[in-house]
Parts: sequence; structure tokens; C-alpha cells
Amino acid sequence: MVAGIVAALTGFASSFAIVIAGLLGVGATPAEAASGLLALCVLQGLLAIVLSWTSRLPLAFAWSTPGAALLVAAQGSTSSFGAAVGAFLVCGILVILTGLWPALGRAMTSIPAPVSGAMLAGILFPLCIAPVTATIEAPLFAIPIVLVWLILQRLAPRWAVPAAIVIAIVGVAVMSGGSPLGSSNWAPGLHFVLPVLDPLTIVSLGIPLYIVTMVGQNVPGFAVLGTLGYTNLPTRSMLVGSGIATTLAAPFGGHSVNLAALSAAITGGPDAHPDPGRRWIATLSGGVSYLALGLVAGAAGAFIDHASPVLIVAVAGLALIGAFTTGVVSAFADPEHRLAAAVTFVVVASGIAVAGIGSAFWGLLAGLGVYLLFRARKKDGNPRTAEDGSTADEEEPREHRR
Repeated sequence: MVAGIVAALTGFASSFAIVIAGLLGVGATPAEAASGLLALCVLQGLLAIVLSWTSRLPLAFAWSTPGAALLVAAQGSTSSFGAAVGAFLVCGILVILTGLWPALGRAMTSIPAPVSGAMLAGILFPLCIAPVTATIEAPLFAIPIVLVWLILQRLAPRWAVPAAIVIAIVGVAVMSGGSPLGSSNWAPGLHFVLPVLDPLTIVSLGIPLYIVTMVGQNVPGFAVLGTLGYTNLPTRSMLVGSGIATTLAAPFGGHSVNLAALSAAITGGPDAHPDPGRRWIATLSGGVSYLALGLVAGAAGAFIDHASPVLIVAVAGLALIGAFTTGVVSAFADPEHRLAAAVTFVVVASGIAVAGIGSAFWGLLAGLGVYLLFRARKKDGNPRTAEDGSTADEEEPREHRR
């Protein structure tokens, strides 16, 4: 039970700022952003409780942190939060279809790792450099945040980001001359937003959100559980359940619910309980904890509303460095496809918008194009030519070539 509580607390504290900042970036008001955070907490908590209870497996769920980073990167791409909510709704429907239609799931998992990893890294890159910018723009407040994060990364990595957020709260209080939440409404509340199905927003936001959620959250979540020995998973129920939770959360501002990765490692590992058959209790207590954490969504929204954007984005960047590193390693691990990865990364990180469609879509399209081009070139009789123009003979040892 303690493992589940710890997983929920660290998951909430390490990324709630990213979620609210992302929702604000695509047009939400502070009240609507707090509503989205509340909806996500409640639905992912209920989903974990129901599926863990029925399957007796440690199935933890969370919001999509890379998806929230995508929203931050897409800031200003739409002035209508209703259009963003429509994109969230489409993302949920696509996740449901992935669970019901195995061919779509195979298509998602067939996106080359160099391209998907580079897409994730490109989305996160602007946020990951924010701590550097913050130390120049607000050094008195940003440097203590970075130092606390760095020290705890060495001593207690699990608490590094939550501690950085505590320092940020202190900084916000100092900057505001007292408590930044004193005059705010802490009470949680749901605000209904009518979804608007705008084709451009769906293409530039909804589809990339779906891809990032699948590649950056669901696939790693399944991998973590498999590594821990849980191979007989109710995959369809997990995907359909998370898709339904996303569609229910969307009209109240929630962007995406998916399988947890970090929380899964905490609740599904031996530290939760020596007996694998008892570890589902951890995800059950984690789900209950998220229901309780939903009660502080109003206070979290008030904090973000009063905080300097520089500090909030800096904390978000620190929280995402690990995910950025994972994306970069996945993108550039294979020398044969580094050009495709590089093209994907630079296009996505550029933040361009063409015909109203954001850079995440164009980066994915460009990267897949380069990947397929060089793959076709290899099949056409140049099997030993790499994307960077070098030959495999130049890279292989003489003994290997013989």
C-alpha cells in the first residue's frame, strides 16, 4: 500500500505543472486547466482500481507526460480550447480502436524506433533547455531549483522533481510577497468544454498526441511490466479502458490517460511486495491516492496561475530530461538510420507550423520519408551505403568483412 501511495505522490508532484502548463498553452483558462487535472486524476485512479481488482495484476495508469509536453510545444497553435478538446477526444477514440483493432496496434508499433524516438526528443527539447534559460533570466530563483534537483538526482532520484517543485513554490511565494494562493479558490471543480472537431487541430495536435502517448507511454508501460515478469496482460482491456478514460476526460479538459511506466516500475517491482501475486494491492492504493490528489487540483491550478512562467517551464524541463535522454538514445542508437532520426528531430524541434499544422506532424512525415528513401536505396543494390554517405565497409572491422 505504501508503494502505491509513493508512486501516486511522485507521479503527481513531478508532472502536474507540465499538464497545467500544457493545457494553458492550448487555450484553457486556469479553471479549465484545473478541471482537466481533476478529471485525469479521478479517471486514471478509477481505471487502476477497477482493472487491478479484476485482474489481480499491478496495472498502473497515468496521464501522458510527453503528451502534455507536446501541448506546451504547441502553445499558440490554437486559440480555441474547444478545438484542443476535440483533438483530445480523437486521441481517445484512436486508443480505443488500437485496443479493438490489432492491425492499428501493429501499425503503431511498426513506426521505426529512430523516428519515434527522435519525434519524442524533438517535442521535449524546447522544454529541456528551459532550465538553462531560467538560470539566466531569473538566477536567484532558478539556480536553487536546479541545484536541489541535481543533488537529489545523486542522493534520491525519485524525489528530485517533487523537491524542485517545493523550491519553486517557495520562490513563487517570495516573488508574490507572501502566499501565492491566499486569495485563490482551492475547491476542485469540473468545467465542461464543448469539443470542436477542427481538422487542422486534429492533424497537428490530436494525431501527434495519440502517437506520442502510444510510443512514449503505452509501449514503455507494457515493456516495464514484461520486464517484471507480467506477460499474460489483458492488453485489450488496458488500451480500451485508457481510451475510454481519455474520451471521458476530454470534455472536462483532460488530454490523455495511458499506461504508467515509472509508476509501474514502483508498484510492480519487488519493493512493493516480495510476492508478485500481491503487488496489485499497490496499484489499488495508488488509484485511491489519485482520487485524493484530485482534491488538490484547484490549489495546483492556482499555483500555476500565480507562478512565473519561467520557473514553471524550468521545473517541467527538469522533469522531462530523463524522457528526453530515452528519446535521444532510441533515435541515434542505430548508425544506419541516424539521418532519418536527425531530420525528424530538427523539424519537430523547430516548432514550425505549415498550413496550420504543427511541427510534430511534419517532423514525423519527414523522418518517415527519409527512412523509407534510404531503406529503398538499400534494397535497390546499395546495401552497404549508410544514410550519412559512408559505407558499411568503412565502419566494419577488416576481420568482420572477411
